[in-house]
Amino acid sequence: MTTEVPLPSTSASPTARQVWTRARGVVLALVLLVVAAVVIAVVRSGAQHGELDPRSADPLGSRAVAELLADRGVDTRVVTTLEEASAAAKPDTTLLVAVPDLLTHRQQSRLHSAFAESGGRTVLVSSGSASVDRLAPGVVADPATSFGSTLDPVCTLPAARSAGSADTGGIRYTTTHLDADKCYPSERLATLVRVPAASGAGDTVLLGAPDILLNDRLDEHGNASLALQLLGSHPHLVWYLPSLADASAASEEGERGFFDLIPSGWVWGTAQLFVAAALAALWRARRLGPLVPERLPVAIRASETVEGRSRLYRKANARDRAAAALRSTTRTRLAPLVGVPVSQAHTPETLLPALSTQLHDDGQSLHDLLFGPPPGDDAALTALADRLDALEREVRRP
Repeated sequence: MTTEVPLPSTSASPTARQVWTRARGVVLALVLLVVAAVVIAVVRSGAQHGELDPRSADPLGSRAVAELLADRGVDTRVVTTLEEASAAAKPDTTLLVAVPDLLTHRQQSRLHSAFAESGGRTVLVSSGSASVDRLAPGVVADPATSFGSTLDPVCTLPAARSAGSADTGGIRYTTTHLDADKCYPSERLATLVRVPAASGAGDTVLLGAPDILLNDRLDEHGNASLALQLLGSHPHLVWYLPSLADASAASEEGERGFFDLIPSGWVWGTAQLFVAAALAALWRARRLGPLVPERLPVAIRASETVEGRSRLYRKANARDRAAAALRSTTRTRLAPLVGVPVSQAHTPETLLPALSTQLHDDGQSLHDLLFGPPPGDDAALTALADRLDALEREVRRP
């Protein structure tokens, strides 16, 4: 009676150490990306916190100018909704709109209607082409911004002449109003414009850049003087910080969808990219037709082919196919060794008696091994491969 010696597993699956060795570079890169993203987010969030907010003491905040105005008897009130800003437009009030471009077209029209005949002063900070047409009719924002930040007044506006040079460089404006004050020019276009109201004593001031209002720039040049004169002409200052949570931002037709927020140019550009990708795919695609066998450009080792196919079987949980392939190949190799034609290698009635005679076996165990049911799990499949290997070794033994 022969004793079957257990053989080492022939599984080609990678070990946990091999998986970690291969993947540690990718994992390290992902960790570095996450850490960098968190650091950048923290730095940027800290830098932008409280921008143009008169309650913020951060470098980009405007608490310093609010404190100076309070010393001169001007009270500052912050509002974040269109209703509050519209109600605050009065003859004794200066209304400052921090970021006019954030307002929708409907909000801009309503705000202009509120302050146009109020008799007070309205200060628009960095009003671009998206808002200047509605908030200051007759004024146009130039697409090119100022090259320099510190400019000279070069106008007759008393506040500008008294302040002298200031950091007003930013958006540049042109206007059709003949009585408008055009100050701090850059390349002959003004970066500060004051437009008197058509009737009454009110006016609208357009400031091309917010620098004169920021905490870290207020003490430079004539920034403080200009800011105090522009915002301190009335006893009350209402500081409007537009908010995306304002209910008035909803369109009259209801909430807009995602595609409504995408500019039309991006939609057409994306469509062109899809067309280009489809044309490139057609150009590079192979001609449809029957499969043609080709010789491989390089020789591939049999072990690599076996390992690749085994990985595919394992990924698909195809233990039945893997077991059938192992048994079929083993029967094909064993048949010539026991004098059975290869054409009858897969016939149990022919192959098993020949094997039993040579191995002195009853045939039942050989039938289960060579023609039995598929294994139920990976461990059983590995054991089957080991037993088939041991059987072939036994038959080949002289």
